[in-house]
Amino acid sequence: MSTATTQAPKREAFGSRNVFILSAIGSAVGLGNIWRFPYVAYEGGGGAFLIPYLCALLTAGIPLLFFDYAIGHRFRGSAPLAFRRMHRAAEPLGWWQVLICVVISVYYAVIIAWAAMYTWFSSQLTWGPGNENDFFFTDFLQMGDAAEGVSTQFVPQVGVPLLIVWVVTIVIMGLGVKRGIGAANTVLLPLLTLMFAVLVVQSLFLPGAMDGLNAFFTPNWEALGDPAVWASAYGHIFFSLSVAFGIMVTYSSYLKRKTDLTGSGLVVAFANSGFEILAGIGVFAALGFMAQAQSTEVSDVASAGIGLAFVAFPTIVSQATGGSIIGVLFFGALVFAGLTSLISILEVIVAALQDKLGWGRVRTTLTVTIPLAVISMALFSTTTALVVLDTTDAFVNAFGIMAVALVAVIVVAWLLHKLPALNEHLSRRSSFRVGLIWKLLVGALAPIVLGYLFISELIAKISTPYGGYPEWFLSIFGWGMVISLVILAVVLSLIPWSRRSHAKDDPEYDEFLVEESYEPDAETGTIRTTEGAGA
Repeated sequence: MSTATTQAPKREAFGSRNVFILSAIGSAVGLGNIWRFPYVAYEGGGGAFLIPYLCALLTAGIPLLFFDYAIGHRFRGSAPLAFRRMHRAAEPLGWWQVLICVVISVYYAVIIAWAAMYTWFSSQLTWGPGNENDFFFTDFLQMGDAAEGVSTQFVPQVGVPLLIVWVVTIVIMGLGVKRGIGAANTVLLPLLTLMFAVLVVQSLFLPGAMDGLNAFFTPNWEALGDPAVWASAYGHIFFSLSVAFGIMVTYSSYLKRKTDLTGSGLVVAFANSGFEILAGIGVFAALGFMAQAQSTEVSDVASAGIGLAFVAFPTIVSQATGGSIIGVLFFGALVFAGLTSLISILEVIVAALQDKLGWGRVRTTLTVTIPLAVISMALFSTTTALVVLDTTDAFVNAFGIMAVALVAVIVVAWLLHKLPALNEHLSRRSSFRVGLIWKLLVGALAPIVLGYLFISELIAKISTPYGGYPEWFLSIFGWGMVISLVILAVVLSLIPWSRRSHAKDDPEYDEFLVEESYEPDAETGTIRTTEGAGA
C-alpha cells in the first residue's frame, strides 16, 4: 500500500494564536459563568469569597489548564490520541473525557434552545406579570413527574428551537476548526461581551441596584473558616475553565508548534474570571432591583441555575422600565455563551473519532452530531426533560468531570511520571516558565482537592437520593450513566486505530519528536526518549 493511501490527513489548525485564545475563552465562558458563579460567590461569603476563589484559580485552575495545554500540544491529538501517545494504557482516559462530552452535549443544547425562546418571549413579555414561575414550568416546559416514568410527549415550543440549535451547530462544526469554530468564536465572543456589558450598565441604573451590589460584595469573613466554602471555590474553578474533559487538550492540539502556551493560558483564565465578576455585578444589580420592587431582602430573591435564569430574570424583566431590552440582552447572551461552549464540547467528540477512524471532517461531523441531535430531541423536547437534565448534569459533573480529572492527574503524575516532560515542554515554548511549584500543584495539591470533592459528593449522593427522585430513575440517569461511561471508555480504547488515523503517521507529530528527542514505539504508539528511558 502506498504512502499516499496510508498517511493521515494534515491536522487542522487555528488561524492564529488570537483565534485560539478567543475560542478557548468562548469555551470557558458558558452558562455557568452567568447563572452559577454569582450565587456561589454570594453564598460563599460575598466579597470574602474572592479570596478562596483567587487561591483556587492560581493553585488549581491555571495549573490544570496548563496541564491540558501541555498534553494536547505536546502529543498533537484529540484526548484519546494524546493520552495514547503518552502511553497506550492511558488511552481510556481520553475516551472517558469524550463520553462525558457526549452526555453534556445532548442536554446543553436544550438550555440554549430555552434561552433562544426566552429571547423572543422577552420582547413580547409573553409570560405575563406575576406568572413567571408557572409559565416556565407549566406552560413552556409542560413539566411532568419523574415518578410516572420518562415521557415521550413532544413539547413543540422546545423541540423546534432545539432542532434549529442543532442545525446551526452542525454547520459550524462541519466547516472545520479554522472556518467554523474559529470564525464562530471570532464573531460570537465579541458580541457576547458587548451584549453583557450593555446589560450590566443598564442593570446598574435600576432602582435598588446598589442594594444588590452591597449584598454581593460585602464580605462575610467568617465564611473563610468554613471548609465547604473553599471546596466550593475549587469545585467551581474546575468546571469554569473547561479543564479535565478534553476540550483544552483538543484545542491546544490545533496550535502551531511555536506558540506561547502559558501566556495564552493566563489570558484565557483571567478573561474567564473577569467575565464571571462582570456577571456577578450585572446579576446582583438586577436582583437588588427585584428585591426592592417586592419589598424584601436580596437573600430572598437570590438563586442559581435555571431558577435564576428562567424565573427570577423574567420577573425582573416584567417589573423594570425597559425590561424587554434587559431580557433580550440577558437571554441573547446566554444563547451566545452556550453556543461557544457547545461547539467546544462537540469538537472533543468529532476530533476523537476523526483521529481514530481517519475520516474527513464533514463525514465525521455528521456521524457524530446527527445521532446526538436525535437523542437530544428525544430526551429533552419532552415533558420530563427538566428532571432528566437535572439528574444527568449533577452526576456527570460530580462523577464524570471530577473523577476523570482525579484519575488523570494521578496516572500522569504518579504512574507515568510525565510531569517533568510536560513541564519542559511548557517552559520551552512559553513566556511564563513553570517549574517545581507547578509540578507540586498538579501532582500533589490537585489530587488532594479533587479527592476531597469527589468523596464529599459520593457521600452526599449515597446518603440522600438526589433530588428526591425515584431509585430506578437515578439508577438509569445517574449511577448507571456514570458506570457505563467508564466501561465504554475501555471498550472504545480496544478498537483498532485506522491506518489513515494520526496514531502512527503524523508529520507534524514527527517534527515534535525530533525537536524534543522523543520517538514513538512502532507497535504501540507509546512515547519513549531516545536516551532509552521508556514510558
